Amino acid sequence: MSLRQMEYFLAVVDEASFTRAAEVLHVSQPALSHQIKALERSVGGALLERLPRGVRLTPMGRAYRPHAERAVRSAAQARRAARAAAGAEGGELHIAAVHSVAVGVLPDVFARWRAAHPHVLLHLHEYATSQALEEEVERGTADLAVGPAPSDGPGTVVPVGEEEAVLVVPFDDRFAGRTTVTLPELADRQWIRCAMEPVVHGERFLDWACGLSGFTPRTAVWTEHTSTAVRMAASGVGVCVAPSHIVRGAVGEDCTVLSHTPPWRRPMTAFARVPPTGAAEAFVDLLRASWPTPGE
Repeated sequence: MSLRQMEYFLAVVDEASFTRAAEVLHVSQPALSHQIKALERSVGGALLERLPRGVRLTPMGRAYRPHAERAVRSAAQARRAARAAAGAEGGELHIAAVHSVAVGVLPDVFARWRAAHPHVLLHLHEYATSQALEEEVERGTADLAVGPAPSDGPGTVVPVGEEEAVLVVPFDDRFAGRTTVTLPELADRQWIRCAMEPVVHGERFLDWACGLSGFTPRTAVWTEHTSTAVRMAASGVGVCVAPSHIVRGAVGEDCTVLSHTPPWRRPMTAFARVPPTGAAEAFVDLLRASWPTPGE
């Protein structure tokens, strides 16, 4: 079997049609069919069931598909890595990041990168959770990932800075004149919760932290995105917990930002399946130099 045959197979699956897949691939339908039949001969059985209207995967095809996807992605990543090894002056770089980093840190980093390396095309892949980020990097979606240190530590992991979780309240809150607060002081408050909230020891972060302080947080609103939660908190709907770089660097709301005592901080990393070279290595160096200091 060949990489081209895998690409053809995935195109037919994605389009659910030999005709549409041939159009996307810019090949004739007979040539496409010939390559798929050759692939099926090499694996020893039918991967696709031909229907009167379209196609669908056979059980063998369903088992084969994720491996084909991984092989195609890895080949693309290998091509990018080889080109990048020659330097950071051409080609493209795929960066994956958790949402808080994509919104709060990477805009400034990307702007500096574009000024220094205008001929390198950047692709940003955003993920809601650290788990999703790790899974996609393992599948070969990106050349480099930015987020909390991966749980299994695959490949190369480079520390780039810290992320501080802060508490956000309205500008006229009773704590507005302060810079720090302890969680028990907020036990009577309503909270804005977010689907992107990190998981700590099997619990959502706020449930875990409040549990240590002897109370259960009362949820006022659930949101999908951290930036939405911050805006809700700034408007007085409730208190929220968010990475400091989102509040100070991206949302720009008229609100009060409070650090917890002691500070809630976690290390952030850049990681990849293989050691970064060329453009990827240069990006890591810029990321480390540009990472915002917690509290600023």
